Amino acid sequence: MTDPVAESLLEYRKHFPALEECCHFISHSLGCVPAQAKEDLLEFFEIWRTKSITAWSDWLPEVDRAAERIEKIISATRGTVIMHQNVSTVMSVLASCFEYKPERNKIVYEALQFPTVSYVWQAEQRRGAECVLVPSADGITIDTDAMCAAIDEKTLAVPISHVVFSSAYIQDIKKICDRAKQVGAHVILDCYQSIGVVPLDVIDLGVSFACGGSVKYLCGGPGAAWLYVRKDLIEQFSPRVTGWFGNESPFAFTMPGQTYTDTIWRYMGGTPAIAGLYQSRAGQKIVGEIGVRKIRDKSLVMTQKCIDWIDELGLKLNTPRKAEIRGGSIVFDFVGSADVCRELNRRKFFCDHRPGVGIRIAPHFYTKPEEVDALFGELKKIRSGGGR
Repeated sequence: MTDPVAESLLEYRKHFPALEECCHFISHSLGCVPAQAKEDLLEFFEIWRTKSITAWSDWLPEVDRAAERIEKIISATRGTVIMHQNVSTVMSVLASCFEYKPERNKIVYEALQFPTVSYVWQAEQRRGAECVLVPSADGITIDTDAMCAAIDEKTLAVPISHVVFSSAYIQDIKKICDRAKQVGAHVILDCYQSIGVVPLDVIDLGVSFACGGSVKYLCGGPGAAWLYVRKDLIEQFSPRVTGWFGNESPFAFTMPGQTYTDTIWRYMGGTPAIAGLYQSRAGQKIVGEIGVRKIRDKSLVMTQKCIDWIDELGLKLNTPRKAEIRGGSIVFDFVGSADVCRELNRRKFFCDHRPGVGIRIAPHFYTKPEEVDALFGELKKIRSGGGR
């Protein structure tokens, strides 16, 4: 008997012809490319070819249009999102906003944070920051009470993941934000593993800042990251990591010091990477059209189907079983998992492997239920020495 939720949204596969050539279970790392992305990149190219330097009159408005697409998906107020190239840059911009004084210099985040984020904040210790990492007892979850206990009156910023990349654990962001608010700290929420698969309302959550990108569940490829700044905070900070597009009049070429614009563009920095914004447009539009709530409903059914297979095969599950704390990916491990992952990829059953946790897979709105069976069937064949 077919599951109507699992079967739902398959009408959108028509936008992703590449799916007919593979089993794509890697949307937690790289979403499938929509066919429209080729046409959108061609539009970028033709503007460049035909308009030369005057192309910027078309290109710069695309920054705001891309931001508006993100604002819709994360339920943000208009004018509170700016586009960037990657989350590393976004975190560097935000880190540069703060001064680390002895009475408030503490940066608190989970020990399961994505490494690039940690690298940025660890480097801030050169300027006086004190980084405190909250450990994980099981390598999968982070105890919310432990996180809240680490946030005290000395805490300046809490740069945490909404969904942990290595386990798909969803943190209790509202509770952490409430604690941060009590002591005057700012929560910086990395939404890379949630945007497009877990419903997001940055205003309701109460975060000061949020960021993410379009590489994964938004099916937009690299180069279209984003930063959200709570509206009342936009003019409060003046990032040291800056550039001419953060200026109130970029083309006035004023010197020598920065005069920040009073809009979200003050967090922009240098010349924006326009091609990535055209490339990401189709995926963002499709996710916005479907609505993340519907995607989430299907995701939970499909990830449970994956868990059932993992249990049947006796593999080690490294993802929460409870639906309410499980993101869009499933992580599982066994002896030889790295080699099996490489072979799955060779056979075009696309997934990935992370040290210490195993194979990561992520069905998405375009995944057929029978593709889950096909993936685990192939995995069984590989483990038993079956060729292809």
